[in-house]
Amino acid sequence: MATGQAAKAARTVVIAGVPDGLLHDDVMIDILMIHFQMSKNNGGDVEEVIYPTMQKGVAYVTFEDQEVIDRVLKKDEHRLEDKRFSRYYPLTVTPYCEHVFSSVTSVLNMSVFKDQFVLEDLIEELKKKSAALSFGPLQSNGHVSVQGSFPAIKLLRDFLLLKAKSLSEKDKGEESKSHQRPRRRLQQHRLPTETSHFVRGAEGEKQVVVLDTDIYHYMKYFYPRTFLGSGDVVISDITDGGITTVYIESAGSRSNAERVLRVKEKIENRSLKLHNALRKERIYFEGQTADKKRRYKRVCESLKPHHPHVLVIPYNTHIDVIGNSSEIFEFIKALSNKLQSPLQTR
Repeated sequence: MATGQAAKAARTVVIAGVPDGLLHDDVMIDILMIHFQMSKNNGGDVEEVIYPTMQKGVAYVTFEDQEVIDRVLKKDEHRLEDKRFSRYYPLTVTPYCEHVFSSVTSVLNMSVFKDQFVLEDLIEELKKKSAALSFGPLQSNGHVSVQGSFPAIKLLRDFLLLKAKSLSEKDKGEESKSHQRPRRRLQQHRLPTETSHFVRGAEGEKQVVVLDTDIYHYMKYFYPRTFLGSGDVVISDITDGGITTVYIESAGSRSNAERVLRVKEKIENRSLKLHNALRKERIYFEGQTADKKRRYKRVCESLKPHHPHVLVIPYNTHIDVIGNSSEIFEFIKALSNKLQSPLQTR
């Protein structure tokens, strides 16, 4: 990856909400350039405006100075105004280098802990221990939404499953002593500061790693040795939609718990690095003919040799393009240049 490409992506923002079809594309480019150069919009010198793109109403604006991006993003509201418009158009501005794998949302069912803890206290403690996660309000049915990185949510989930299992086993042992127990305050059962210590199975000879399927595909293609077993370790996987579960276990009757754990940690570490580096663009085929779909796929294939670190995954309804932000930026730009008509992406 060229340093210049990485720097350019870091100086680029994504603009959503551009009024589509009102004016000629060249005129809209001039309006966008003027808007993001004006001091009242916290702007600065603009190097390039890419419009239209393959996503309707979206433009890429690249500044000459990366520091301008921080100022532009701090502005509360961007209004695109021009005398040729009948009204102003609010714009959404986000950094291009923002990674799509950095945030996912999950719903946790905390009702399984209602007999052991005050749920509000448990969630407050989880917030303190998992500062990288954002928790929604606790619902009356015990459900709470959590947003954050896939690895962080996965660690939290594994920890809570382990806690639920341990409480269930403890309750069975105490069942004969008391039929009603008061809910314990959280101070009587402190949570660990590192949940990663609790994701390892008790058996040792068999371990499980849950991965985002796109991350798994990228690892499998570019880092195939990560999933290569050996004479004493066997690796298998099952994909279910957006989740791929990887199983690592000892081969035959020979126990090799230490080797299994090393392989698991290798996969987890690689996955975490990729979560912090990769971005995905999805190109949709909505309303496209079969011939055009084949053409888009051929163009993507022709670009792959020039973008060796980009993974292209074709499906019947769309194409997923995965790589780091600078590589995806260059790939999508090259794809736009090769295609005569814009194609919708999300």
